[in-house]
Amino acid sequence: MDKIRLEIVGMSYSQSQSGAYALILGEVKGKRRLPIIIGGFEAQAIAVELEKMKPTRPLTHDLFKSFADTYLVHLKEVIIDQFKQGVFHAKLVCVQNNIESLIDSRTSDAVALAIRFKCPIFTYENIIAEAGMIMDENSPTPETLTSPVDEPSEPAFEEYTLGELEEMLQKAVEQEDYEKASMIRDEIRKRKNE
Repeated sequence: MDKIRLEIVGMSYSQSQSGAYALILGEVKGKRRLPIIIGGFEAQAIAVELEKMKPTRPLTHDLFKSFADTYLVHLKEVIIDQFKQGVFHAKLVCVQNNIESLIDSRTSDAVALAIRFKCPIFTYENIIAEAGMIMDENSPTPETLTSPVDEPSEPAFEEYTLGELEEMLQKAVEQEDYEKASMIRDEIRKRKNE
């Protein structure tokens, strides 16, 4: 299977899930985006490294990198290799003494480590086709994604027709509201699989 390289496009605070964030990964030289809901701690670990902040004490991911460096373990790449029941799964591809090993990881931790090791992040076509969204070519690529503070409440997605949901999905992507778009995408997928 051919791998698709991803890059971090941005992160936004989740208005629907308290303490959660939407991490947006984008296809390198492409328009597709992969929105991943992550926790606050993981978002902090990613943001600290992206912003080149130096905490007074090492965070868990920094400790992992120091440990790996000490024992000559190199993180070659991160692969987001599965999408099951709305949850992304990842593997760390590590090399020590020319022996390659795969280590199971939460996607948020894998991304936090990829930043620290300066290694590439990949996924497969079937995953980005299932869980990804296409960015409108007229929309600029945001450096940091933000969500409005006060969003009007909307009826549950179950009340909309499939056609209405597809229109809503397109609008959410155009407005760069990836969190809402991922929820709409999940509802559309659920209906198509019934």
